[in-house]
Amino acid sequence: MSLQGSSLEGRVAVVTGAARGIGAAVATVLAARGAAVAVWDLNAEGAEKTAAAIQETGGTAIAVAGDAAEASAVAAAAARTRDELGPVSILVNNAGITAYQPFTGITEDVWDRMIGVNLKGPFLVTRELVPGMLDAGWGRIVNISSSSAQTGAPAMAHYAASKGGVIGLTRALAVEYADRGITVNHVPPGFIDTPLVREGPVDVDAVAATMPMKRAGRPEDIAYAVAYLASEEAGYVTGQTFSVNGGRYLV
Repeated sequence: MSLQGSSLEGRVAVVTGAARGIGAAVATVLAARGAAVAVWDLNAEGAEKTAAAIQETGGTAIAVAGDAAEASAVAAAAARTRDELGPVSILVNNAGITAYQPFTGITEDVWDRMIGVNLKGPFLVTRELVPGMLDAGWGRIVNISSSSAQTGAPAMAHYAASKGGVIGLTRALAVEYADRGITVNHVPPGFIDTPLVREGPVDVDAVAATMPMKRAGRPEDIAYAVAYLASEEAGYVTGQTFSVNGGRYLV
């Protein structure tokens, strides 16, 4: 499977939650297409691993450790990224957490944590990086949402709500910046085989068998969609839902 496609040469990309899974795949594909990539993650060792793998194939990447849901950490990560790679023109808000809990068992602390990481995080990172895109008159923001926010999901009310907020944020920013050279779109993954999914109480093979394509998606499936939305060719695409779900949910 080729990683080649529209060139992103000269662009600097930030991918949050890029230590593994979908984030690592996105970082790898963007780097393969020429972008210099800042691999942001709370997991410093994982971020270093992703960045090193990109560097080994001739790409440009740095690992930046920090909490994307904490304002001071976001500011520090952005400053280091600008110092080492230059102005950021592509942002992929991928960092997130998931959990399974019946609704009446969701505590306020658990709710706040989910919203804090999955919704406040993209807000903080976007707020930090969008001024540079406005100065440049060019930017691409891609938010990773979830098909659970499209369909609903039992025992995931807090997760679905947080990702639904991401969809609302995407649409609001798309309208606000449509005439400023910045596009804002979101990709809601379907059932993707990632380490995060494998760590949950889910029989991956059994669920995959229920999908129209009879398989789980791969992180690269999401990465290729993100790469298109980050490209020059997607300059007239904004505020859109780019579903990558193997036919699980049709719009």
